[in-house]
Amino acid sequence: MKNSIRTVLFDLDGTLADTAPDMAFAVNTVREEIGLPALPFARIRPRVSHGATALVQLVVDEPHSERFTALRNRFLEIYRGHLTRETRLFPGMDEVLQHLEQHGMKWGVVTNKPAWLTEPLLDQLGLTQRAACIVSGDTTPERKPHPAPMLYACQKTNSQGHHCLYIGDAQRDIDAGKNAGMYTLAALFGYIDATDQPYLWNADALIEHPLEILEWLAARSV
Repeated sequence: MKNSIRTVLFDLDGTLADTAPDMAFAVNTVREEIGLPALPFARIRPRVSHGATALVQLVVDEPHSERFTALRNRFLEIYRGHLTRETRLFPGMDEVLQHLEQHGMKWGVVTNKPAWLTEPLLDQLGLTQRAACIVSGDTTPERKPHPAPMLYACQKTNSQGHHCLYIGDAQRDIDAGKNAGMYTLAALFGYIDATDQPYLWNADALIEHPLEILEWLAARSV
């Protein structure tokens, strides 16, 4: 079977890069500023894929209050200043990207993270010039799980959905990929919460390590 995949797209947080340490740093800095004790990393990590609001709820669970809005802004301010304090690609991920590049395949990022955080983060990791597309949470009017960001990525990479593979660590990622007619892989090495059920997301496969992306692609070429 000839491999029809020409473009591989990645979610950012918890899939392409391990951003949780820097987000945890921002959460605990805010908590300490208002006199609360730091939370263990294991408590914060599973929340990262759910965005800033879910993380700030670990500081104060009043999402519609003025205080919450102020603390959310403070969290984002701290995080913006420490985007790559500890953030790195997941082990094996750069090998995956190099393999794709060496074999003439395109790769890109589709994330719900806003561009003012996504773009400097990828730039600091040295990935901006390598990516065929970078689609942030505010690039299109709709965000994942809506297919609009995925279809925009197809447009930017001159690809059709059935020639794309999307990899993510949340159900919204798998739903978005499927809604756009893409193949999908669920990244179990990402920020999976105890309440998540990735086996029910209907991804084309579940992977425990980034290098399994290459194994999946190779199996399609047999």
